[in-house]
Order: sequence, then structure tokens, then C-alpha cells
Amino acid sequence: MNGPLAGYTVLDLTIARAGPTAVRLLADWGADVVRIEAPPAVGGAMTGARRGPDEQNLHRNKRSVCINLKDPDGHALFMKLAARADVVVENFRADVKHRLKVDYASVKAANEAIIYASISGFGQEGPYSKRPGVDQIVQGMSGLMSITGEPGRGPMRVGIAISDTAAGMFLGQGILLALLHREKTGEGQWVHTSLLEAMLNKLDFQGARYTMLGDVPAQQGNDHPIATPMGAFRCRDGHVNIAAPSDRMWKSFCEAVGADALYGDDRYDTVQKRRGAKVQLNAEIEGAIADLSVDDVVARLNAAGVPCGPIGDIKGGFDNPQAKYLEMAKPAAHPELGDVNLIRSPINLSGFPHPERFDHAAPDPGADSDGVLTDFGLEPTEIEELRSSGVIA
Repeated sequence: MNGPLAGYTVLDLTIARAGPTAVRLLADWGADVVRIEAPPAVGGAMTGARRGPDEQNLHRNKRSVCINLKDPDGHALFMKLAARADVVVENFRADVKHRLKVDYASVKAANEAIIYASISGFGQEGPYSKRPGVDQIVQGMSGLMSITGEPGRGPMRVGIAISDTAAGMFLGQGILLALLHREKTGEGQWVHTSLLEAMLNKLDFQGARYTMLGDVPAQQGNDHPIATPMGAFRCRDGHVNIAAPSDRMWKSFCEAVGADALYGDDRYDTVQKRRGAKVQLNAEIEGAIADLSVDDVVARLNAAGVPCGPIGDIKGGFDNPQAKYLEMAKPAAHPELGDVNLIRSPINLSGFPHPERFDHAAPDPGADSDGVLTDFGLEPTEIEELRSSGVIA
């Protein structure tokens, strides 16, 4: 594959979602990613599961080798690969990676310059470091669920695995930082993050309200927690999001929808007054657009420089003209499924335009064992011996 990471070799030991998200970043931009999986006979992934949309989207552009790391010969084989790799990525629990002897110290002994990258639920050390951690648990513990949803309705999870994907993106960035450092110094290092660290960071201005001022944000439903009006509003045939918090935008909004009386109302003539009267103001805005269609409101407000967009489903998200122009879905060839449409990286580099197709779809477990091991210098007889003994599949 062509890309800014071409020439780098990554060994992917990850499971679930957070780790594979980090590795996908590297695979999409040209790294040779070798996914190390347990053979199905010892609890590894099954072919059928790999062919679903989630696994296909997570593991495209990677190659797969099945190695039994619990077997001494399998461990020795992994270390042989690690000695020639640039990056190893894992999200095992601490006791598991030490028991398998694939922890940072063990891998570093085989490759001093290795970039070893880890994701955990709560961090590599600390009072919760041994706890199992998954996305929904961290959504709750970080406070995210307390600010999601409508007031008085109780905590609400976000509709995607936000802490998993955030941690994966941050780990991917950390790997790139470590590679840049190694280019200058020749030194490898251990890069790690956790779902909890990622989610607390992603709280952003809501989190800083607490760390700086001691404020504890609460649920605001579809309204912005600070700016007004900024939220979801019902019109004749659906809902729209409108953002008109500044004096200029408020004036433009009222003019665009013909709400002269609303603009002239002294209850709403300053930013501060509008914030203080949010509930009543929102009702008045819905009254002003009640007879207008979604398309009409969107057209009028965008023409007036007021951010506005329809609220639709995921189909609408991918099928709108701008998303189609951006070609966010790209095909990938699968030997059994044919072309599957997957979601491309959102990063755009002028020196490396997105290809028309992914290099390949996610491989079945162990589909590339022979080719990968040959690339790493094993002879066909060695590969056959490892397979017949159950070390690889």
C-alpha cells in the first residue's frame, strides 16, 4: 500500500474495539499491519463473525495470522516477528499480557527500538487498573451519561462506543508521536492510554467547567449547555438544528423566518436575556417556524448565514449530497462477500489522496499466515511444521 506509513510494520494483538480503532488508523495510511489472532481451536475469532459489518470496518487493510501465544513455539514465533516490527499494539489486561510474556519489557528485550502501544479500561497503574473496562462502564464513570439526555429522565448513554473510539484515536496519535521521536533519536518507548483518560479528555469544555470553576454540568437535552438559542426545533414536517446565539445571528434568524415581532421583543434583546429565558424562547422559535418545512428552514437560515441542518437518521447522514461528494463510504473487495462498503478515514492529506477503493477487506482469521510468515523469513517447511503442531492456523 502507498501512504505516509508505508514501510512500517505493525503487529496487532488487539481485541474488541478500542485497540483495533488505533491500528486501523495505521493500516489506512499504508502501514503493513499483521493481526495476530489465536487459532479458532484455542478460542480465537471465527470466520463468520469476521464477515459482519463491524469486524469488516475495524480490520480492513490488515493481514491476519493465527498464532497460539500460549504455546512456547508460538511465543517464540511472535518474538521473531516482533524483532523485525516497528510497532506492537495490545489491549490485554495487565495480568494476561504478563502471563503470555508479550508485555513491554518482554518485547523490548527482543527489539530495543519497538514502539509498544497499550489501551486499558482505567490505566496501567492505580486503584482501578485491574478492573475490566468497557465503553458503557466508562461512559457512566466519566460523567458523560450525566450530561447526555433530557433533564429529569435519568442518565443516558451515547449511541456509539465513544470512549472506545476516542481512546483508539488518541492511541493512534500517540503511536505517531513515538514514531516521530524514534526517527530523531532511534529510541523506542511504551505508549499507553485508557478509556477513562480518553473520555475525561473528551469532556472538553464541560470537564473544564468543573476543573476550573467547580461547576457540575447537568443534562440539557438537545439544547447547548451555554449558548442560546442553539438546539433542536420542530417545524412543519420534522426537526432542525439551529444555532443563532450571537446578536448578529439572532437578528439574521428572525429576519429569515419573518419573526419581526420576536426580534423586537425586549425580553430577548440581549445574549444574557436569551440565555435566561431559554425555555420560553425555544417555544417561541418553534411557533415562528411551525408552518415552514424542514427544507425551507434549512435553505432560509443557511442563506442568511445562520447554521442550520435537518435532523435525520444514519441513512440521511451518509446519503446527503455533501457526504456523497466527500465519498465517506469506499468499497473493499472480499473474496467471499464481494465488494463491501466501509467508512473511510476522515483525515485528508494533499500528498496522499484517498484511493477509490480500500486495499482489501478484513481478512478471515489466519487467511494470510503463509504469506506473512514467508515475508518474515520462514521457510515453507517451517510453516508446515508449525501448522501441523497447532502453533499456527
